[in-house]
Amino acid sequence: MKANRITLVTLAVADIARSRAYYEALGWQPEEAMDQVVFYDLGGAKFGLYQRELLAQDQGRGGVDLGVGAVSLAQNFSSEEAVDTAYEAALLAGASVVARPKKVEWGGYSGLIADPDGHVWELAYNPFWPLDAEGMLT
Repeated sequence: MKANRITLVTLAVADIARSRAYYEALGWQPEEAMDQVVFYDLGGAKFGLYQRELLAQDQGRGGVDLGVGAVSLAQNFSSEEAVDTAYEAALLAGASVVARPKKVEWGGYSGLIADPDGHVWELAYNPFWPLDAEGMLT
């Protein structure tokens, strides 16, 4: 079994309906949705949204305030223009500005937004990591 892999990333959210609406406004299509959890297929991995209190209970940490913002997620795009388009779409869907897109010292182009629960996403163009026709890193 390959050690370097992640099969599921789950974000704790305060309001599952609000979070689902946000990600759907960005074009994400749920694979499975229930009252307290939503899963999206990532082509070999899954992305989930889970009601915050229930995630804490599942972790055996009921009553703990699960924090946000200590980890960033990222989406890479094929051009700077695609980053700008995705960034503006995220803001229109309800994201907040963390850092506007700009050229960065490592030679790419990147901006940061926070989803409605404060989870930070980097939207980036990285000329050193080409994408295939499906938008996956090659």
